[in-house]
Amino acid sequence: MDCGAGTCLFPLHRCKTIHLVRHAQGIHNVEGDKNYKAYLNPDYFDAHLTPLGWEQVDNLRKHVHSSGLINKIDLVIASPLMRTLQTAVGVFGGEGYTDDKTDVLPLMVANAGNSFHGAISSHNCPPIVAGELCREHLGVHPCDKRRSVSEYQFLFPAVDFSLIDSDEDVWWKDNVRETKEELAARGVEFLNWLWTRKEKEIAIVTHSGFLFHTLTTFGNDCHPLVKKEISKHAQFYSVLYIL
Repeated sequence: MDCGAGTCLFPLHRCKTIHLVRHAQGIHNVEGDKNYKAYLNPDYFDAHLTPLGWEQVDNLRKHVHSSGLINKIDLVIASPLMRTLQTAVGVFGGEGYTDDKTDVLPLMVANAGNSFHGAISSHNCPPIVAGELCREHLGVHPCDKRRSVSEYQFLFPAVDFSLIDSDEDVWWKDNVRETKEELAARGVEFLNWLWTRKEKEIAIVTHSGFLFHTLTTFGNDCHPLVKKEISKHAQFYSVLYIL
């Protein structure tokens, strides 16, 4: 493809492979896709995955394992919301948890977030870390407000929440919606922080709004077709991207 900005070369040791995963279908998406105002429903607070969402997780998990990708990923970073944590542990976690492995904490306890899903083991899987910077569009929508870290730590014992400063959610406001520009700036801050990590191959489990507004800030030095491809909305759940 003809690139208007010319060709750029970078040493491999200065590059990272980033896999961007949108969470699987949440309960808020079912009605929200029909009527945007449904996202204001308080019943969707910290929305969990639907049965279809868990099927999508299982399908992506099969791809990650059959392709050998699970053996390449050094780190998984997830937005600290129920649907992203469930997606992260479901896709990248170990096999079903059994009580006889008392020295291995589960990534997720059984029925976390009313999931009717069995516990998920942390055995032989990459570390999973929760990070606030890759959260969804903040404010007003109850589905985007997180629970306390204390509650999450009980539901996801082997997930690392040490990057989160506050137990309660101090980022989400019930009457102020984060602007698109603020969200994009937060996304760029997240990626700049990501470059400081030592890991070379990292999976990010996040949200469509975060992905769209963050990625639209990139590609301005590329061919217009590349720019369009980078910044399009993730129309499908649990889609894997490589940058």
